[in-house]
Amino acid sequence: MAKLTEKKKRELAETALAMRKMAYVPFSGHPVGAALLAKDGQVFTGCNVENSSYSPTICAERTAFVKAVSEGVKEFEAIAIAGGFGEVPETYCAPCGVCRQVMVEFCSKSFKVILVKTPDDRKEYTLEEIMPLGFKIEDVNSGTYAERD
Repeated sequence: MAKLTEKKKRELAETALAMRKMAYVPFSGHPVGAALLAKDGQVFTGCNVENSSYSPTICAERTAFVKAVSEGVKEFEAIAIAGGFGEVPETYCAPCGVCRQVMVEFCSKSFKVILVKTPDDRKEYTLEEIMPLGFKIEDVNSGTYAERD
């Protein structure tokens, strides 16, 4: 299991910030980068990629999850997200509702979501804090919100 140390959080923050430069954002001008830490220690990166017809646009967070899952990795420890206008983000960039739901699909309630302005200016939440009633496969089968963790 990957250990989420202060050093690792800073490395994830730096990677998320670097991934902003890879974003394709001709419409919004709002680049977002993500660095997803798998439980086995691998880091999967993502950036947002916009599209002129909007609905095919994909967020940085989902890009990172899709890359990981396509490589057979489905257990995760944390994600760092950096987004916003300008060279250095002026605000913290929280994941959208669709990205939060994707996180619920693969992560425990204690999964760490780290919002980044700079490598040292971060806010940290658990998935449960940002998505308390996520919909899971168990809910489809039972009709109730299942407990996880």
